Amino acid sequence: MDYLEFKIACLEEYREILIAELAEIGFDSFLETEEGIEAYAPENDFDRSSFDELIDKYVVPAHISVQENIMSKVNWNEEWEKNYDPIAVEDLVYVRASFHPAQPEFKYDIVINPKMSFGTGHHATTYQMLLHQAELDHQGKRVLDVGSGTGILAIMAKLLGADQVEAFDIDEWCVENGNENFQLNEVEIKMDIGTIREVDPQGTFDIILANINKNVLLDEMEIYTELLAPEGLLLLSGFYTEDIEDLLERCTPLGFSLVKKQSKDNWAALVLEKK
Repeated sequence: MDYLEFKIACLEEYREILIAELAEIGFDSFLETEEGIEAYAPENDFDRSSFDELIDKYVVPAHISVQENIMSKVNWNEEWEKNYDPIAVEDLVYVRASFHPAQPEFKYDIVINPKMSFGTGHHATTYQMLLHQAELDHQGKRVLDVGSGTGILAIMAKLLGADQVEAFDIDEWCVENGNENFQLNEVEIKMDIGTIREVDPQGTFDIILANINKNVLLDEMEIYTELLAPEGLLLLSGFYTEDIEDLLERCTPLGFSLVKKQSKDNWAALVLEKK
């Protein structure tokens, strides 16, 4: 399958916003560069009108320029090795690819070969979720990772002592990649494919991790409520700081109270407790 490659030069503060919005319209692989980002989409599924509308929206404020190419039979592993840099989440977590050496000064080491999946720690939402996780007691807990992507949050839960972790994603490539990453980190997790309604997790969970997007979170909030044990914790991200109030308006009537909130690069993350 051929891929369309877009080399997008933009202001640095718009990189993560563009990645998130391009992911919403069918792009499934991204690389950050000195000039901006490189974004990839399957040629057969490319939505030209949605792409043009998105670029028009940001072309002036983000100072965007675009170069477009077709890439045949992409060696994604080679592309990632050329462009993927490790991430230090403060002094707690070192997220690296398998071709990077470990850094023993960090408390937790996570190996992620992301290929085309989303959630590497580079994005502000994943970064904040990892920080929130590191502050919570996972020992012996049952954890659900909704929209797991690369599996990075599920892996972190296991490293923090979770007894059982269930993960799933709607994207077949994410599921394949996530299960590979679980093996790399030697954690006993298996990622399933489907939405939360299709996967239909059973029982109750002590912690639910949901780093998706605002609309999905709002739609699935009642399901999270049903699956979460009393005094269980719900960690949310994937939305902008201006969306916090909308999320809280949805959560509060369902019995959630806000424990903590934070933001990075205009992306928000919340920790909520089920009363």
